[in-house]
Amino acid sequence: MSGAPAGVAAGGGAGAGPGGGAGAAPSAPALTPVFVRLKLALLRNGLRQSSGRTAAYIASVVVVLLLAAAQFLGLVLLRDTAHADTVVVLLTAVLALGWAVMPLFFPSGDETLDPTRLVMLPLRPSPLVRALLVASLVGIGPLFTLCLLTGSAIATAHGAGAVAVSVLAVPLALLVCVALARAVAAANIRLLTSRKGRDLAVLSGLVIAVGVQFVNFAAQRLGDAGGLGALDPVAGAVRWLPPASALGAVGSVSEGAYGRAAAQLLLSAGALAALLYAWQRSLTKLMTAPDGSTLGAGQPGRKEATAAARGPGRVLAGVFPEGRTATVMKRSLRYVWRDPKTKAAWATSLAIGLIVPLFNALQGRGTIYFACFAAGMLGIQMYNQFGQDTSAFWMVALTISSTRDAYLELRARALALLVVTLPYSALVTVATAAVLGNWHALPEALGLSFALLGAMLATGAVASARFPYSIPQDSGYKNVAPGQAGLAWISIFGGMLGAALLCAPVLALTIWLHVSDLADRSWLLLPVGTAYGALIALGGLRLAAPQTARRLPEILTAVSKG
Repeated sequence: MSGAPAGVAAGGGAGAGPGGGAGAAPSAPALTPVFVRLKLALLRNGLRQSSGRTAAYIASVVVVLLLAAAQFLGLVLLRDTAHADTVVVLLTAVLALGWAVMPLFFPSGDETLDPTRLVMLPLRPSPLVRALLVASLVGIGPLFTLCLLTGSAIATAHGAGAVAVSVLAVPLALLVCVALARAVAAANIRLLTSRKGRDLAVLSGLVIAVGVQFVNFAAQRLGDAGGLGALDPVAGAVRWLPPASALGAVGSVSEGAYGRAAAQLLLSAGALAALLYAWQRSLTKLMTAPDGSTLGAGQPGRKEATAAARGPGRVLAGVFPEGRTATVMKRSLRYVWRDPKTKAAWATSLAIGLIVPLFNALQGRGTIYFACFAAGMLGIQMYNQFGQDTSAFWMVALTISSTRDAYLELRARALALLVVTLPYSALVTVATAAVLGNWHALPEALGLSFALLGAMLATGAVASARFPYSIPQDSGYKNVAPGQAGLAWISIFGGMLGAALLCAPVLALTIWLHVSDLADRSWLLLPVGTAYGALIALGGLRLAAPQTARRLPEILTAVSKG
């Protein structure tokens, strides 16, 4: 990294003149245009890989441009409103937060985020930082951010002075956002290129789902608190945090507070300088320090011993007795702990299954029956049980030679799910009852949850045998192999509909008890629902076992396409 610039290395040093004297050394080409062209070439070549990728990119560009236009128009319409400054400052802070976390959850979204690819080139840190910063301004994200920042400036700029400050504030805020993303990516590039980083990328769906729930909760709370005026104290503090301080300076000039505006601009400029310095330090360390991720890899047995010492295997070894059931259960739970796709699906189900009932209860708009959502979300994990094995299912198929073997395999997988889903469903139901203060309805809610869980285990076992599909391991966002989307829809939504129909007797009993003024006997639903769920689950396993034993070749073919 401390070598000569690329142009000098490629073009040589001083040359001999006609008279044998030293000629002038050719100057190195500017690095920034080279990186901008490189960014455009990467984008262009990426789109040439397939027509599907090109269509997806064009569609995403259209959607982003339409969204940016709508946001820009909305911000312009906020001009001269009472809380325009509050909205602008908070929006800028949210944009900066998005830029900060984007590299962590979408590391493959920009191929230039990994500076270690440049480690063999003779580039100096300062020119490299400048070139990468300018190249980072090429893309959909910077364009979207520029539209929002421009609309924010228009919404708050009043007077010639404010307009002049906005000319500085908008690009300054954009540069802070881009530099923040690059600094975070450079500081965490070892993580992002490791297996843990890929796991983190897969969990991005969970972050988005949870974030949507929090935004919904905050919006409803904001409406109850009397509107945007409740956010004024928060905006007063955020307007001093870069890059929101840059847009806050525009509002300060509009109010005649020139000293405050100068301080806010200086804060954003100082933050940009600090981020560039941190980014440069990270680049220097990445390109000069050895990678310690492989240290100790040559020690025999170290990796295997470490893997065996952690995770659920060590704990489960002493819990389950030896035999097929214990082996399958431990294997299934290890999938949950170690496989990125399975881990992401479980984490998302656990989080959403808890958030939906509790958030509705906290808002006073929910009932204890929303706790059944947890059982429903976790029961989905029973669908496509063999898809998580991918092509390794052939080893499982070799151990199944009869309907009895298939039944034991399915039963063990269902029991592995129950190890987590049963206590978790009960926990969510109890927590929802505690928030609502409706302890009287707790037994019937538990009974309904257990009945629904048993029904989903039953339909999930049948769907796993009849409609298996492959889960691609190379893609971080695709959970269905190409051409199998129909199978996934039939498996999940058909199974959920079947589970709802199987729960109809318990639902009918619940309604009858309340309509007949026998609500004081609703506690009977707990043993009835539990027993019904267990019987339905066993029946579904019995029904799916012969189908699984007969369709082993078809299942292996279906789950091996990813």
